[in-house]
Amino acid sequence: MIYLLGGSGYVGSAYQLLLTRKGIPFKNLRRSDLDYANPELLTEALRRDRPEFLINAAGYTGKPNVDACELHKAECLFGNAVLPGKIAQACAAAGVPWGHVSSGCIYTGTRADGTGFTETDRPNFTFRQDNCSFYSGTKALGEEVLAGAESVYIWRLRIPFDHIDSPRNYLTKLMRYQRLLEATNSISQLHEFVASTFACWEKRVPFGLYNVTNPGEVTTREVVDLIRASGVCTKTFEFFQDEKEFMHTAAKTPRSNCTMTSAKLASVGIVMTDVRDAIRQALRSWQKA
Repeated sequence: MIYLLGGSGYVGSAYQLLLTRKGIPFKNLRRSDLDYANPELLTEALRRDRPEFLINAAGYTGKPNVDACELHKAECLFGNAVLPGKIAQACAAAGVPWGHVSSGCIYTGTRADGTGFTETDRPNFTFRQDNCSFYSGTKALGEEVLAGAESVYIWRLRIPFDHIDSPRNYLTKLMRYQRLLEATNSISQLHEFVASTFACWEKRVPFGLYNVTNPGEVTTREVVDLIRASGVCTKTFEFFQDEKEFMHTAAKTPRSNCTMTSAKLASVGIVMTDVRDAIRQALRSWQKA
């Protein structure tokens, strides 16, 4: 049996679908049923139920985007930086291995040689550089809290998307925003992310950090061109002149735009679809809200 925290969210719901499809028993643990932010209560539940594995998909992302985190800093800090440490404490006490959904938004740009960031690269979009959004800063702190923890996977998600029209879907966001910022990014197909992360446990690959992004990088304009070519949305997309105009007129906080490599994940036998192919597949099977 698997414990799932944050199962009602965008990512957590995808875990529920995966586990249901695989016929794997799981408990979607809600805070209303058990305050899993309390290490003592969570430890007691883990010792009682003895789940094989715990997945933490809980956290604070802000709706409709990370700008909201600037207005709810206490909740954001607790959900992204404090809560992972409390879960780690409980899992260690109960001897339960687990996985934590982190974020690639703790980086900006590329490595000095122009390639994507690896798991060994120090995050450069954090409170320590004083250049980040509050959301990114808290996600980086969450990883620092878990540094040195045993029997845990830390999975970095990056701008999730899939084939279902949703306010949380990157493709939907591009279609609904009035103007877009041109940027180059690594992104993650949601259901591939979920399947790949759970495969880490199924295959018993070494614990640790993993970038879980579709191989390659893509620009905003390239994604827009794929959307238009698919016929899902054929409107004329407008762009900000530059990031300065974007920050001045549309955003409350800086955005992480970065490229990452999932080569480490591939090295343990978990290979994701090329990013452009993944986008095309999502658009071919697009389901409107």
